[in-house]
Amino acid sequence: MFLNRIRQSIHIKAKEVEHKQHNLFYLFWECTQRCNLSCLHCGSDCVSDSRYRDMPKEDFLRVLDNVNQHPRDHITVIITGGEPLLRKDLEECGFEIRKRDMRWGIVTNGYAYTRERHISLLNAGMGSVTLSLDGLGDTHNWLRNSPKSFERTLNALQLISSSARLTSDVVTCVNKQNISQLEDIYRLIKENGGKAWRIFTITPIGRAKENEDMLLDADEFTYLMEFIKEKRKSGTLNLKFSCEGYVGRYEGEVREEYFFCRAGINVASVLIDGSIGACPNINRSFVQGNIYKDNFMDVWNNRYQLYRNRNWTKTGQCALCKEYKYCKGNGLHYWTEDRKNVLACHCGLIK
Repeated sequence: MFLNRIRQSIHIKAKEVEHKQHNLFYLFWECTQRCNLSCLHCGSDCVSDSRYRDMPKEDFLRVLDNVNQHPRDHITVIITGGEPLLRKDLEECGFEIRKRDMRWGIVTNGYAYTRERHISLLNAGMGSVTLSLDGLGDTHNWLRNSPKSFERTLNALQLISSSARLTSDVVTCVNKQNISQLEDIYRLIKENGGKAWRIFTITPIGRAKENEDMLLDADEFTYLMEFIKEKRKSGTLNLKFSCEGYVGRYEGEVREEYFFCRAGINVASVLIDGSIGACPNINRSFVQGNIYKDNFMDVWNNRYQLYRNRNWTKTGQCALCKEYKYCKGNGLHYWTEDRKNVLACHCGLIK
């Protein structure tokens, strides 16, 4: 424990340097809010017929032309939504990103990921894929609200895994319905060629606010941490808990690095309406500008104070927390518009 605290203290100093330098590593583009599924836990409330039209690719490409950080090939554009595969011009978008010396990838539910699309995306220079898989058969289909989703997701996993040059991972939102299936999901991903597995818990935002019975209790969350810890010791699949929150005594054991919410530090986003934010799931009140009236790099370099100085999070249940200096208010997607309290404390879930 003592050695772990020393490492965490070193990590805090390293984070302070990152906050000051704020080099941009990942730029999310919410290219659409249309989706071919209606998942029970969706944080964005995406639908098949969004009130927002897809952002014209020319508008986003102007943002990339404004990015003057060097070397530019250290930046990865992550195309998300909604479901990015619904855009017929996705390959054109990807090709233009590569022309600008940046890498790109997608986040997908896999429902529309066919062999033909797989080949065309690779030909357009796609370098990474994050695929959602949320349980076995009926459990996955229940959360994704579709009877065919599991079959199509499994097909997508096999296609993605067949390409050695792709960086890929499977993400799973662990909930009360699938936590008993973790061993089987682990085996399923391995048997179908998966390279990495990243686990999330469900955030009570968007549709998930109406499905709180999906949220893990203390016993379940502690079981999840133990599962990840043991699999990282003995398993062959690259498994880790996501960067969503600080996990107390499990820090240093459930992921490669200690907790670091990089939103606004190394991560930015361009949202569907042109808003300039950080991770797309963070409350819209944290938006720092808009591409239709602001210079993106000016915003990135000179705003984002809410992200780079998080002392404002020392309020509510965080005010007197003995872990605060390591946690700094948890992941920012857990903070609502009024910023009076954090929606979830992972330490409080550990038994």
